[in-house]
Amino acid sequence: MTGNYAVSTRAEPRSWYGELTQPGKRTFWACFSGYALDAFDVQIYSLAIPAIIATLAISNTDVGIIATVTLLASALGGWFAGILADRFGRVRTLQITVIWFAVFTFLSGFAQNFEQLLVCRALMGLGFGGEWSAGAVLMAEVIAAKHRGKAVGMVQSAWSVGWGAAVLLSTVLFSLMPQEEAWRGLFWAGLAPAILAIIVRRFIQEPEVYTASQKKLKASGEVVRITEIFAPSMLGRTMLLSLMTTGAQGGYYAIATWLPSFLKTERHLSIIGSGGYLAVIIIGSFFGYVTGAYLSDIIGRRKKFMLFAIGAIVTVVIYTYLPINNTLMLFLGFPLGFFASGIFAGMGAFLTENFPTRTRAAGQGFTYNFGRGVAALNPTLVGIATATMPLGKAVAIFAVVAYLLVIVAAFILPETKGKELAAD
Repeated sequence: MTGNYAVSTRAEPRSWYGELTQPGKRTFWACFSGYALDAFDVQIYSLAIPAIIATLAISNTDVGIIATVTLLASALGGWFAGILADRFGRVRTLQITVIWFAVFTFLSGFAQNFEQLLVCRALMGLGFGGEWSAGAVLMAEVIAAKHRGKAVGMVQSAWSVGWGAAVLLSTVLFSLMPQEEAWRGLFWAGLAPAILAIIVRRFIQEPEVYTASQKKLKASGEVVRITEIFAPSMLGRTMLLSLMTTGAQGGYYAIATWLPSFLKTERHLSIIGSGGYLAVIIIGSFFGYVTGAYLSDIIGRRKKFMLFAIGAIVTVVIYTYLPINNTLMLFLGFPLGFFASGIFAGMGAFLTENFPTRTRAAGQGFTYNFGRGVAALNPTLVGIATATMPLGKAVAIFAVVAYLLVIVAAFILPETKGKELAAD
């Protein structure tokens, strides 16, 4: 393959990054930074929940509804962005979505009541979902098949970087400012990603496989219909992929949305104290992404998904359900972050390899964001469940059920490791 990806003449068996040409490296860093900033804008909400509850006088159910509506909107935004990316290009769509989620995160900081915050976060979700759809397929299409799992998985590791930045800024702001001002400052900082959008459009190229597919379609006069992913030959695969992403995201959002509140309300940790526990989880998250990225190219996508789902089930039950002391909980934060986040490594590559180029972004956008839309129910369901059980137990129950879905779907789906992409 030429253009965005080139094989180096030097013997660098482990250096997938070293084999990228300059345009390919720019693409990697654009997608990496975009996803990190995406994570930053999303995670600041969960970190601000206790302060939002106190300032706006809303309930656990209310904040769960906001989280759920945001994720539902992101599901719609992700599918729509996938359709746009197939029609108008991956790079342009990535730029638009980054600007969108940055602006509405910023506006969330001005919310004066539940309704205003709900609207701002819902609109932010449209861009949040769209960024992943455009960025994941963009990166997957510029990398060679033998390295696709590693490269796309490393892009997804940016989530832990953005999450870490959110925790760091949260710790600083809540230490220096009253909580009713600190949470607003967090949202205002979310405007920063808009700067990236300018860089993306100027320096990043469309993948060659995409441009070749567009030329082929134009020459034939064929019209692509987004319903192709629901054709009889594709329907079963589309639904199984949607089930798998539902499980992975359902488990993650049940944990990530409520974890800061769990640490503060049930473990009685201060903002600074909980920041230390979250730091361990985030470090584990980063190593989980990296390990999962490499494993997806070594043992295959399916086995990696099942392995990490089992690890997540065991860890989340111990972490949230059992009466362990705070010291042990600190150490268990590493495997919790490792498995809950690392399960996503290789997912972008796996979805890319399951759809033809002409409907790839739409297919990837639908399956990933269908999963996000259904998984969006988990934050609200956890919030509702807290009326009859402790928060930790509620998180564990919904997370375990979600990860079981991953195991079932991954067991049935075909392996795609090493699959070459065609201009189809």
